[in-house]
Amino acid sequence: MDWDNLGFKVVPTKTLYVARTDENLQWQPGACVPYGPLEIHPASGALNYGQSGFEGMKAFDAAGRSVVLFRPHDNARRMQQLAERLCMPPYPVDDFVAAVLSVVNENREFIPPGDKGSLYIRPVLSGSGPVLGVGPASSYIFYVFVSPVGPYFKGGIRPIDLLVTDYHRAAPNGTGNVKAAGNYAASLKPLTGAKSAGYDEVLYLDAREDIFVEEVGAANFFAVLKSGVIVTPRHGSILPGITRDSIIRLSMEHFSWQVEERDIEIHEVLGEAAECFSTGTAAVVTPIGSITYRGARHALSDGKPGEKTMALRDRLVGIQRKKYPDPYSWVVEVPR
Repeated sequence: MDWDNLGFKVVPTKTLYVARTDENLQWQPGACVPYGPLEIHPASGALNYGQSGFEGMKAFDAAGRSVVLFRPHDNARRMQQLAERLCMPPYPVDDFVAAVLSVVNENREFIPPGDKGSLYIRPVLSGSGPVLGVGPASSYIFYVFVSPVGPYFKGGIRPIDLLVTDYHRAAPNGTGNVKAAGNYAASLKPLTGAKSAGYDEVLYLDAREDIFVEEVGAANFFAVLKSGVIVTPRHGSILPGITRDSIIRLSMEHFSWQVEERDIEIHEVLGEAAECFSTGTAAVVTPIGSITYRGARHALSDGKPGEKTMALRDRLVGIQRKKYPDPYSWVVEVPR
């Protein structure tokens, strides 16, 4: 592997984990199988009606001493919320974590060393059985594959440029608060348009009033106001990010900074924000250099990474890689 030039793309590995339901929709014991295509019915609920969702996780090389995961039980519980919303049988939390540990352990040689990158982990839950009329599938599959990855954005840790899109990511009372596959399919057109115009990502506003900030593409949004207060959109139609929650706790408990989860108007961000950043499993903590809204570009912190942004990133990554103490018991070691 060329560890120095890893992108954020699929790299075939050794094995993946697969489990399926029986005729009574009870989960049967899963196992790691050779990496490759999976067989699925052409009338499956996932392919025909989008009855599918996923999680995003990472495994890290902790200074060459061990391999660790970050808050895997929280990913498992969030996938259960997805299952409930999309009428799928929930995969048990302990079995979810055991599956992830198993597939990571079997693919250890694909884990980038040190700070070269990480092993991205993609658990997927889908309706695999055939269904013609609109309704839940007759059977389900849970699988986990992994891929070594580098930075999510090209160029490494740098401020990204956002374009406020006219499209909306999610509607109130919809599926925006779970990782449903269809959420991301709907984001492809605005993202492609933004990138073709020279931007890195899009910034979504709410679907009801088209004025409140919601999310950055596939990541949560934070703004550090000139007053020093950190604000982030409240739960509702946004995804309750695990990295988001970690950053809120670190801000309040480690740095003793004030954090507010509330509605944030785009005009407040553009007029009062000293720095902004996005958070997510893939993006980690990414500084935002500018936001373009209705044709006007608004630079943030002189286009440089903000001080609080980088302090939070350093603390989070340090905990994930066991360079700093973990008072929250977030890190789980992968046993051999």
